[in-house]
Amino acid sequence: MPDKFRVFDIPVDNLVAGLVFVPQILDEFDGEEICIVSPDVGGVVRARALAKRLEASLAIIDKRREKAGVSEVMHVIGEVKGKICILVDDIVDSGGTLCNAAVALKENGAKDVYAYVVHGVLSGGAVSKIEASPMEKIVITNTIEATESVSSSNSVEQLSVAPLIGEAMRRINEERSISALFK
Repeated sequence: MPDKFRVFDIPVDNLVAGLVFVPQILDEFDGEEICIVSPDVGGVVRARALAKRLEASLAIIDKRREKAGVSEVMHVIGEVKGKICILVDDIVDSGGTLCNAAVALKENGAKDVYAYVVHGVLSGGAVSKIEASPMEKIVITNTIEATESVSSSNSVEQLSVAPLIGEAMRRINEERSISALFK
């Protein structure tokens, strides 16, 4: 890599914070038929990995983005009828894509819709938008400090990534594999 692109030259590991969702999903939806849903084609790898870990089915939202900040759901790819659908994403800002996806999933027969997002920016009126949507709840991690609207909302739940970071630190200190955490 050319030097102009180097910020630092020490090895790093990407901590997959989405794994903190697995125990909660297993506990909350025990015995239910769930479908993990990618809100766009770009998130399919993430959604597929979570679906595999949870032994759940997979669906994909096919959307079109005509301009920045505006998306339109075109199709739901996969069977969602009668299932609890769990939208998974890495980051959500305005919430528009997730809210549109939730509407499309309900229109296609989803029993309930939840969202699990690693980085919940939730700027502007995002929380109000989510509360008015057909989503039962959005679960985010605490990688971003919660705003007052996030903290006071019954529709937003925040999970801690501290156990994940702590385990990574322990493994580094013990010179053990961090990548083994994600297998």
